[in-house]
Amino acid sequence: VHLIPVNPVREDGLNPKSRKRIMPDLLTEPPAIDPVYEAHVYCNVPSVAERSMEGHAPHYFKLVSVQVLIRHGDRYPLYAIPKTKRPDIDCMLVPSRKPSHPQLEAFIKHMSKGSAAQMDGSLSSLPHFPSHSLCEMGELTQTGVVQHLRNGQLLREIYINKHKLLPSDWTAKQLYLETTGKSRTLQSALALLYTFLPDFDWKKINMRHQWSTIFCSGSCDCPMRNHYLEEEQRRQYSLRVKNSNLEKIYVDMAKIVGIPTRQLRASNPIDSLLCYFCHNVSFPCTKAGCIGMEHFKVIKRHQLEDERERQEKKLYFLYALLATHPLLNQTVNRLQRIAEGKKEEVFVLYSAHDVTLSPVLSALGITEARFPRFAARLVFELWQDGKRPKEHFIRILYNGADVTFQTSFCKDHYKRSSKPMCPLEKLVNFVKRDMFLIFNSTSYYDACHRRAL
Repeated sequence: VHLIPVNPVREDGLNPKSRKRIMPDLLTEPPAIDPVYEAHVYCNVPSVAERSMEGHAPHYFKLVSVQVLIRHGDRYPLYAIPKTKRPDIDCMLVPSRKPSHPQLEAFIKHMSKGSAAQMDGSLSSLPHFPSHSLCEMGELTQTGVVQHLRNGQLLREIYINKHKLLPSDWTAKQLYLETTGKSRTLQSALALLYTFLPDFDWKKINMRHQWSTIFCSGSCDCPMRNHYLEEEQRRQYSLRVKNSNLEKIYVDMAKIVGIPTRQLRASNPIDSLLCYFCHNVSFPCTKAGCIGMEHFKVIKRHQLEDERERQEKKLYFLYALLATHPLLNQTVNRLQRIAEGKKEEVFVLYSAHDVTLSPVLSALGITEARFPRFAARLVFELWQDGKRPKEHFIRILYNGADVTFQTSFCKDHYKRSSKPMCPLEKLVNFVKRDMFLIFNSTSYYDACHRRAL
């Protein structure tokens, strides 16, 4: 089943209707949609130290589990603009080149010793770090590695150093690691793990392979999910056709590179242009002229408008509920086991894609969040109330911002509670029951097979 939106592949966007930022940026945010500003946020080039809200709770609460869903870091494009020179990006890891990280050299050494790790299926044939002097399509870049070295370091300071989530003699059973079969997701997971658990013992690493980008495992048969995805793609297409400014830009760019407009559109030029932009490389030129910032801005602005309409039309939301139920159900079952006292899989890492994180955010009701940037992270924290040990609560954080009370199932709870978190049972009820109400169903199977009214 082809689950990745094919036309176009969404590599960025947000809901510009609401200008409320989740995390205020050090820069002053422009008052209107600024496609260049949004592109900078999306690139997530490592610069200033990040502020984050992970690990915050009243002193009598105990952290018992953390589950992290990441998008891979910065990568080389998946598409090439025909008849142009590919962006000249080096995917060799060079610690002296910016952006870098104090652990980068040690990371490279440690990765080259990884033969003892347990890697599922095809993962064992993938390299543990990028190493081509001209990046291959979709390959993780040095920027992408550094983004996740920073993520791992930040999570270590909070969850290991402060909250002692894992003991120094942690075992393989206390981790659950899963990645799709792309080198960029495996390498992103390893970069985060390396700074989270420095110089880890490779024998304790058991990386599971997930063939589906929505992590549906053995519950992927869902005709209605595919139906809503097709409807959503029709909506995307119709919005694009109506945008005459966008069409003019595509015609102009197609003339510059000397190909039919249809072929240029199919090559998804924004994916390549974002790589030029994020790496500060000049856009491509031919004898007929240069692709410029005006072309980039118009295509980028259309993406942001598409994201806004996507939030309003609800087709994507219906797709997202069905697409993410298997992953959220697995998450909830694990949280319940830990709340009952099990000590296994207390730290979970899923290494995934924008097309994994985006529907999870949508399904949870977190509509104000930006589309997943490179190296985005979504964290579920499980806390035990020290005064009432049978009571457990969750916090949900997106790129370090607490979004617990933006979720559909907990948005009213904080008005009645003094605790800065959500009772675990609210998430459990949402995943086990309430997700299906909109489909007039009581189970995932029924929602997947009941025709839309």
